[in-house]
Amino acid sequence: MADKKNILTSAGLKKLEDELEDLRVNKRKEIAAKIKEAREQGDLSENAEYDAAKEEQGHIESRIGEIEKILKNAEVVDDDADLEKVNVGRSVKIYDFEFDEELAFDLVGSTEADSLNNKISNEAPLGKALIGAKVGEVVEVELPDGIAKYKVLEIKRTEE
Repeated sequence: MADKKNILTSAGLKKLEDELEDLRVNKRKEIAAKIKEAREQGDLSENAEYDAAKEEQGHIESRIGEIEKILKNAEVVDDDADLEKVNVGRSVKIYDFEFDEELAFDLVGSTEADSLNNKISNEAPLGKALIGAKVGEVVEVELPDGIAKYKVLEIKRTEE
């Protein structure tokens, strides 16, 4: 089975590349120094600093591998693509009929999704329903407790 494509905005790609660079260049050196310092303290069998440093090293290496895999399968959305339709890399304003309120968020790939910062995944039910919709269109989203309706009010390029 082929690896799943990781859809990213150009800002999301840059953020991951910067994190990877920091992990490789800075964090690896920092953790190597911590391990060296802990080794110099003698007996490693009861050395909590050594154990903690080795655990931190494992987390860093794991994150490096994770980012490398994401980047290997990355597909960056075209920032200049059609602004007439909702797509990944767009800021969207919608009207929620049920709660009589406007909502605004950025539509991003699942790798960048962060609901606390109003970044909704294209794989989430709302994101899926909105893909391809135009201003003025009403979309329906099937939710566990029924169907929600939203009207697209505005589509613009995401500002990062």
